[in-house]
Amino acid sequence: MSEILYAKPVIDAELAKLKKQCQNFIDQGILPYLKVVLVGDHPASVIYTRNKKKFCEKIGAKCDIIKLPVDTNETDFLEAVNEINNDKDVHGALIQLPLPKQLSHIDTTNLVNPKKDVDGFHSENISILYRGPQDNVLAPCTPKGVMTMLDHYKIDVEGVNALVIGRSLIVGKPMALMLTNRNATVTLAHSKSKDVETLCKNADIIISACGIPKFLKKSYLRTDKSQTIIDVGISRLDDGTLSGDADFDNVKEDVKAITPVPGGVGPMTIFSVAQNLLHAINNL
Repeated sequence: MSEILYAKPVIDAELAKLKKQCQNFIDQGILPYLKVVLVGDHPASVIYTRNKKKFCEKIGAKCDIIKLPVDTNETDFLEAVNEINNDKDVHGALIQLPLPKQLSHIDTTNLVNPKKDVDGFHSENISILYRGPQDNVLAPCTPKGVMTMLDHYKIDVEGVNALVIGRSLIVGKPMALMLTNRNATVTLAHSKSKDVETLCKNADIIISACGIPKFLKKSYLRTDKSQTIIDVGISRLDDGTLSGDADFDNVKEDVKAITPVPGGVGPMTIFSVAQNLLHAINNL
């Protein structure tokens, strides 16, 4: 029977450590403090920011959501971000995406102070990641969460064939870097890749982040049930249910291990935000 890789046991195992780290800072007179910029009331963004705030407060940190009106102009938006960048009491900052149409042209990658960049998107932080394994690097949260999950479930990546599907700056590319830094043999597939089915069959670990619901089916897998699927994708179907990139019911009995959607990678992203917040304090 395949192993279902839930986030909850991972977070439960690590929560006490985060709480202790947070308390150690508080004992030194430092209250870990995250500010999240939310423009408008995009339903998913409201939920995501609320969950980030809830988890940060769970470990003893402070989190404020800076809610700006949906019609906020560029000047006011940039001023709000700069204010957070310059606030010495704030250790972490992130901009919740997507932004409304009138702000969508703004490249937010390098807007946040790299030392406070708990999302791990800033080019300075990616550059550190590119140079190899580093302690306290503010790494992109979803790939970081995936690595935490693999470690918890004792899924060794050294020397294995790892396929990353999707080449976004948020997940795919940094995921490939992190796996490479841990000595995996990495293939990065994307929309122009040929014969993705064969690439999947050759992989020991498949990390899919392409956002195409249920595209990864049994026909893409080997028959020896030795593969692990980490499903980063999440899509809402016409019937209102959520689906990952993998057709979960179709493949779950044909793999060694698989993450569910929901309940798999998603909570690990929020967990990584809290980890990065505590790491960021050492950067300031």
